[in-house]
Amino acid sequence: MKEPPGEFELIARLCGKLPRTRRVILGPGDDCALLAPSPRPQLITVDSMVEGVHFNLQWGTPAMLGARALNVNLSDIAAMGGVPTSCVVNLAVRPGLDAGFFDGLYRGLRKAAAEAAVAVVGGNITRANQLSITITLLGEVETQAMRRDTARPGDKVYVTGNIGDAALGLRILQNKIPAVGSARNQLVKRFLQPRAQVAAGRKLARLQPTPAAIDISDGLWQDLGHILECSGVGARIISTRLPLSAAYRRVYGDDCDLALSGGDDYELLFCLRNEISEAALRRHLGVAVSCIGEITRDKQALLVNSTGNISAVSHRGWDQLRPS
Repeated sequence: MKEPPGEFELIARLCGKLPRTRRVILGPGDDCALLAPSPRPQLITVDSMVEGVHFNLQWGTPAMLGARALNVNLSDIAAMGGVPTSCVVNLAVRPGLDAGFFDGLYRGLRKAAAEAAVAVVGGNITRANQLSITITLLGEVETQAMRRDTARPGDKVYVTGNIGDAALGLRILQNKIPAVGSARNQLVKRFLQPRAQVAAGRKLARLQPTPAAIDISDGLWQDLGHILECSGVGARIISTRLPLSAAYRRVYGDDCDLALSGGDDYELLFCLRNEISEAALRRHLGVAVSCIGEITRDKQALLVNSTGNISAVSHRGWDQLRPS
């Protein structure tokens, strides 16, 4: 069985080429990182990815896994309309993984960090029975933070990009749904290589009044439910307006259940009070945008299907503490 390198050997190996920014006074190598103060309000988020729960090493490369681990956190900053700045990384390392694996993991992490202008300023390595990657990411509020508790009746509900692709890609990787060709490749890529909508989030936060927003990590219904609960409102969602990709439709047809309940899209779900066309929003944000419904006064989530039938829907999606 392969054994990982020793703790300090691995730290030295992984920290040699980490990206840094002007705010970093002291990076990896001391008891703490030392950052210059900022006059802006600070954002902080933490997320863990655990082998066998969030990923399988047979599904993609170590570099894909490293980039994905950071993008999961970047998506939380995007949902607040913030600017990501720096992060620390905790690795729980199991036997069977050699130095080459961690070189690849950090190659993907470094690339994602450089693209987002994030400094990796430190972390920790420990031994465990399962591989896990935990990243704590810091960010700043550039204008006004987007929150979950500011949706109001009459707001239009929007999503960026397509939804359901990543959930379908996961089920393809799990051999639960058959798919071949370009459609399979596109859907699997959406799961393995998500891209956080940081730039779109920053532009959204500049709108007035500031939108209510959340990222779609646990499924549209569940994440929309967090906005509804925090804001004390309801919503009516039109199923025919859900942005399903051509690849999704080729593999799964017009069935929107995965688009509603599946997670891992890392798109933005937001509520706007102003009447803005999808075309205008697309130009402003630089990404595809779809209006999928409206916020209502009654405190329930309703789905209007293609025949006009209306049904109440529970806010059930991915739950970290329940097996899938």
